[in-house]
Amino acid sequence: MGAAEKVVPGTILGEIAAEAREALGPKLDELSVERAVLGLFFTGVKLSDGSGGICATLTKGVPDAVCCPSSSAQITPPGTLRGRKAAELLGELSARSPLKRVVAIAVLSALCAAARKAAPPAAYTIRRGVDALDAVDVPAGAHVVIVGAFVPVIKAMKARGQSFRILEQDPATLKADEMPFYAPAEDAPVEVPKADVLFVTGTTLINDTLAPILAAAKPGARIVVVGPTASIAPEPLFRRGVSLVGGVEVTDPDRLLDLLAEGGSGYHFFGKAAERIVMAPVRAA
Repeated sequence: MGAAEKVVPGTILGEIAAEAREALGPKLDELSVERAVLGLFFTGVKLSDGSGGICATLTKGVPDAVCCPSSSAQITPPGTLRGRKAAELLGELSARSPLKRVVAIAVLSALCAAARKAAPPAAYTIRRGVDALDAVDVPAGAHVVIVGAFVPVIKAMKARGQSFRILEQDPATLKADEMPFYAPAEDAPVEVPKADVLFVTGTTLINDTLAPILAAAKPGARIVVVGPTASIAPEPLFRRGVSLVGGVEVTDPDRLLDLLAEGGSGYHFFGKAAERIVMAPVRAA
């Protein structure tokens, strides 16, 4: 990766969608949304073949986030998602509305899960029941940059006495004792190239900031993209220098959606409706 590399918005999601289409072939046209929930913290879908997908729900950027015409226009009209063709919803991966993109990414996540069930991937390995933080080696002297207020990673770095910075758009999400490590998101071009180990929240896929972050990473940096939103086909990330992708595999879509409908988060669905997975590229011998 290099800072001079041209970054095209939406390219990563477009590549993932193209690979899902190729992997599923004619089956894609048969898949539709059986159920969808736009939860407080996460959005989930269940497809007609039983595959489940998930994406973080981002309400930031929705005008006023209240019950009014300007806000309701940001979502797909309620009552119209059930029965929609999955392939049709992929067209909203580039929607201007973040909530429409959230639903489309959840559908893409489910399609990637369906593709993995149809044919186990040969280009990458999957380890189940493993936390990405436990799967990556962070040398004692390494400088760590965390993109997003990813609580488990922040806690781990503090406990280790690691040198680290937190890049975050909203400093209100950080605790008082975390603020000494804070840097505003607009400092990414300065802070990211300093990282020996870079943790990036998968929600950067939603606001289209992941590609420029990866492009700014220095050669040889260990890059980990992590979070439920990262539960997609990871090859386009590996091609951009990512070392590890930590996501989730939905094991019980109906239970997951029930939990999300009641405001559930990862604390509620891990071990009950989904399990952590870690995906890593298969290196050529």
